[in-house]
Amino acid sequence: MKKLTASLSLSASLLMAHHGVASLGVAGLEGPGAPLETTSSSMLPEESWLAYMKLDYASYEKYTPARDDEMDETYYWMYGLGYGFTSYFSTFVFAPYYTKKLEDNTQSSGFHDIKITSVLGFKYDEGFMLTPANESLDDLEDWHFTTFLNISLPTGNSDLKLPDGSLYDAGMQLSFGEPSVMLGLSATKWYGDKVTLVADTSYNRFFEHTYSDGTRVRFADEVRANAALSYKLYVNSKKKLRVDVNTEANYLYLKRDEANGVKEVATGGKILYATLGARLFYNSISAGIGIKKPVWTDLNEDPLQQGSEGKENYRVLFTFSTLF
Repeated sequence: MKKLTASLSLSASLLMAHHGVASLGVAGLEGPGAPLETTSSSMLPEESWLAYMKLDYASYEKYTPARDDEMDETYYWMYGLGYGFTSYFSTFVFAPYYTKKLEDNTQSSGFHDIKITSVLGFKYDEGFMLTPANESLDDLEDWHFTTFLNISLPTGNSDLKLPDGSLYDAGMQLSFGEPSVMLGLSATKWYGDKVTLVADTSYNRFFEHTYSDGTRVRFADEVRANAALSYKLYVNSKKKLRVDVNTEANYLYLKRDEANGVKEVATGGKILYATLGARLFYNSISAGIGIKKPVWTDLNEDPLQQGSEGKENYRVLFTFSTLF
């Protein structure tokens, strides 16, 4: 029997200047909560579909008063469709749409590389086992886990050109040019009726691509570690309505980008974000909204890394999903 309502939490912390990964989660009117940026260990119900949309808007710090080539703002849309093959195995296909604007009004916009994610769910109850099809509320209080694999395919355009015929910077292109691979693990613990603890970690690997002008670029590998608390604030079972509030800590470690085999200056570092948000469930629909801000950074060349992760004024997150 399908849950009354579900939500997919897609990490667009993810949808950074040139990186993209997916953070997944399902939650119902009863049971664990699902944060906005941290991957929950709940699985899609068997033989059910989930349609998903997310917007991650970022506004960046400005370093000079002139309208120059500093990053101004970005809009990262993510559209997804997921299917629960079994109670313990789900797959998702994501189509990102990026818009990146510089202060001088230069921008690139279009669909980025398609991403395919497979998720395997398991739990611990006197031993590890695959996530069963039916669980009581008591069963949902066991530790639940997922392991997930995300592969991006170079379906976007990596040859965007400026009006003068020169290539856009690699970070403004709409494709990595090569596949990328991410592996991750999540853990979820539901405490009683109100509080859910969620944590995840992942490693994302990018591969070198040669652009049409001969430049070879490999984007930085990234390591993520997230932790979140979700609190069930309000439930009205008759109206099939639930409201959760979430607080999250999102850590990102970026290695340096490489160009022509040389590590690039003004790339890489460590960033800690704080995310505050809320999620509304109604019938089979879920909507979430949140604010994400960098609260601590240790960038490799901090004054030179305007427009990169860690240099946002803020990020606004919005998600919408429906189970059918």
